[in-house]
Amino acid sequence: MDKVVLKLDDLEVMANKEDTILQAALDHGIYIPHLCYHPDLKPFGGCRLCVVEIEGRGLTISCKAPVEEGIAVRTEGPEIDKMRRVAAELLIVNHYSECLQCARNTDCKLQDIAAYIGIEEGRLQRLKRTARDLPLDDSNPFFIRDPNKCVLCGICVRTCEEINGVGAIDFAFRGLDTRISTLKDKPIVESRCESCGECVVRCPVGALVPQNMRKPEREVKSICPYCGTGCGIYLGIRGDKIVSARGDRDSVVNKGQLCVKGRFGYHFVNHPDRLTTPLIKRNGVFVEATWDEALDLVTAKFKEAQEKYGPEALAGLSSARVTNEENYLFQKLLRSLGTNSVDHCARL
Repeated sequence: MDKVVLKLDDLEVMANKEDTILQAALDHGIYIPHLCYHPDLKPFGGCRLCVVEIEGRGLTISCKAPVEEGIAVRTEGPEIDKMRRVAAELLIVNHYSECLQCARNTDCKLQDIAAYIGIEEGRLQRLKRTARDLPLDDSNPFFIRDPNKCVLCGICVRTCEEINGVGAIDFAFRGLDTRISTLKDKPIVESRCESCGECVVRCPVGALVPQNMRKPEREVKSICPYCGTGCGIYLGIRGDKIVSARGDRDSVVNKGQLCVKGRFGYHFVNHPDRLTTPLIKRNGVFVEATWDEALDLVTAKFKEAQEKYGPEALAGLSSARVTNEENYLFQKLLRSLGTNSVDHCARL
């Protein structure tokens, strides 16, 4: 890939020729405030917070400005700071203000921007706050939509369109009434949404958060157990429970993306109905048994069915939650018993 050399605040850096100024700055640890930019999506230029000054050309938004050989870029300055401050204040003054009650508290890009710019309460008080009391959309069993916290960055809209190709949501209405909406402003559960959660993980504020969100104390790298794709995941652990799951961006299989099962289907691990020991029916009632007792019973029933009805009376249904090697041994076991009736839950 071709490289170019440019200056960022008098620091000479090298960037890919196809990069934007914002990408080059972030790659070299130079923070430029931004809300609507995401590395997985095409540049949008909606928040106007990433403004910079190119020497000899003036101000521009860095998320759409390509790098060029020899250009000098200033990421700070009186005029830049003024534009950013006004843009940030207009966002914050119309934003939900109870940060301690927000699930994204301390993990919110708007908070980061406010802290970086240094928002003054006195200036905010001079601005007219718009009263917003839009209803929560908690119709989806996996996440909550709160339009009162939305900053209209459009990341969720572009994620749904560019990454998943679903287009379940879009900008709707006009002016101060603009918001992200489904077709006919119906609840998200009645839309084309596939509940993959890709928009949720990319939302920079608290407008999209998982249901019953709990922050993990640590994460464990693992593989999604639901199908044979083998998506890489990080499971969030709190105590002895799994409280979150996110895609592994370094995985060559899924590159950070997950389906609804991989992202939200981890509750079965700690579910109270999950079996933790074999059960054998005795006198019409299931009772706990050892593995030896259970396997002996299965062996006896297999032999009984073979002798009475023939080997084709046997059948096996395997699972995607075990390894390929275990599935191979399972089908080999069934075929050794004389039956070819083997199926797998991932095919159904």
